Order: sequence, then C-alpha cells, then structure tokens
Amino acid sequence: MSRLVCVQGQQAFQRKGQISSGNLSVTPMPFYSRKLMKARSKLEHLCLQGRARDAVKFAIDVGYRHFDCAYLYQNESEIGDALREKIAEGVVRREDLFIVSKLWSTFHERSLVKEACQKTLAALQLDYLDLYLMHWPMGFKAGEELFPADGNGMIIPSDTDFLDTWEAMEELVDVGMVKAIGVSNFNHEQIDRLLSKPGLRYKPANNQIESHPYLPQEELIKFCQSKGISVTAYCPLGAPNWPWSKPEDISLFDDPQVKEIALKYNKTPAQVLIRLQIQRNVSVIPKSVTPHRIEENFKVFDFELAEEEMETFLAFKKRYRICALSECKNHKDYPFLED
Repeated sequence: MSRLVCVQGQQAFQRKGQISSGNLSVTPMPFYSRKLMKARSKLEHLCLQGRARDAVKFAIDVGYRHFDCAYLYQNESEIGDALREKIAEGVVRREDLFIVSKLWSTFHERSLVKEACQKTLAALQLDYLDLYLMHWPMGFKAGEELFPADGNGMIIPSDTDFLDTWEAMEELVDVGMVKAIGVSNFNHEQIDRLLSKPGLRYKPANNQIESHPYLPQEELIKFCQSKGISVTAYCPLGAPNWPWSKPEDISLFDDPQVKEIALKYNKTPAQVLIRLQIQRNVSVIPKSVTPHRIEENFKVFDFELAEEEMETFLAFKKRYRICALSECKNHKDYPFLED
C-alpha cells in the first residue's frame, strides 16, 4: 500500500512570510492520477486508513517540522488528527510547524478559492497555513471529479486564467488564512507571466517542481532563485515505487554512479540524492511511509558531496519526467510542452 501514500521530508522555516530552502521536510501524501483513483478499490482505501496519521506522528518524533499537504491527496483529516495529537502531547507547538497545502485545479474559479482553502483548514484543524500553493497552472472543470475527463480520457479544462486565481489567493493572505502563497509545476514562462502581472501584490514564495538527476531542472531552479522564489523538489529519488512505473523504467537507486557515491560516504542512494538537492539550496520531499526510511531520510546533515560529485549527478544524460500528467497535454496552460 506504500504505492499510494508517501511521507515527504523537508524542514522549511517561515521567516516573515518567506521560506528558507535547502532543507529537509516531511509530508504524508498519496499521489493520484485519474486512472489510479478510479482503479483504487474500497478494500485498498480501508487498508490505507491510519497510514498518513501514523507516518506524521512518527515523523514529528524524529524531528520533521514541515508537512507538505494537498486537497488532492485526500488525507488531510488524518494529518490534522496527527498534528492535533502531537500538539496536545506537548511534543511540538503550532508555531514550530510549517504546514503547506495546495489549491486543486477544480477550484481555480475565483469564487471557489476561499472555499477550497477553508476545507483544507478544517480538515487539518488549523487556523492558518504557512504556505498555500497553486497545485498546477491548469484549471479543470469545477465539480466533484478531481480529474474531469472527456470521452477520450483527456482532462476537461475550465476557462480560468491562473492570474485571476492568483488574485483570489492573494486575498487569503489579506484575511490571515495563509501566511504566504506560491505555485507548483509552473514553468519559466508561466512564472515570468505571473511576476509581470499588473497589480501583483504578493510574489510567489515557492515553486514546487519535480527534480532528480534524470530531470535536474537547472535553468528553472536558477531562474526561480534569481527572482527570490524558493524551490522545493518532489520525486527527488526518481520515485522508485511510483504507482504506474514500468518494469523497463531505470531506477536511480540502481544507477552505478549513484551507488558508487553512496558507498563512498557509507550512505544509501536515497540519502545522497536528498543531499544533492540540499546542496543546491532546494527543499526536498522524498516519499516514504516506512518508519526506518523516514528516519533514514533525515540523516543527511553529517556529510557533504564534493563539487565534482554534484556535477556528476547534474550531468546525467538520461532525461525522464515521472509526473507528466499527459492527459492534460491539450490544456492551454500545460507546463511541459518543451519536454
């Protein structure tokens, strides 16, 4: 069942509404595709109950303080229970935590943004979020279906513009529901368009993107950082247990160069891949619900990769995007057309 739920690691700390990157954080989140959600049986759902809650509680005990959530993951109530329990125990205070969630694409209409955030806050049992991200630049048809599709299996878009959605997100900052706002899966051009928006009141604090040695995203990361936008990397391990991975897919864990560098430092491949992002000043969110891996992923601050090893990782010839969301390729705001 670990293919459905992931805990991400990354401590990020709020400083006057800004995020310091290059750290490790944790979050329980199942990644769902439309096909995966339809295929998931009731039995699987029942088996998953409690996994996110237990993972968050363990992660807090280990030392994680940043939790990356999303409406899409459909487990924010479990996370809220875990947070409330640990706060009640005195293990952690709310002000010690950095809680992130994301606006799902079916809520891009301006009139729906506040309602979506209120649902997340209620589920997480919080008064505010430290950071709220626009999950994708693409708006989907509003309604109960998370992935509304036509007869050909392609996503049905809304007629929204992410600039209008951003204005509604800015209002969430005004009323204190969120401390900062940001984006996810935005490309260079889309970020540029947002930053150039007339009347922009709040610049995006963060861009959460897929990044690993097979998709290093050097140009996009440098561009974001040059604009004062911190970057968070999801799938930093190449998602070895990704739900729809194929047998022929090459795992980063099996890459000879990754294994060689890990052996040199007496670390696991996962640990050196996490360390890579930290040294790029990128926050990193690896997935796991396994207690020993959650703890293992945290032990990455006692070594440092050499410059030539960083260059090796970032010069891999293989290029592969795991989360391509290909059923959205016809959307006007699809961000990966250059792939």
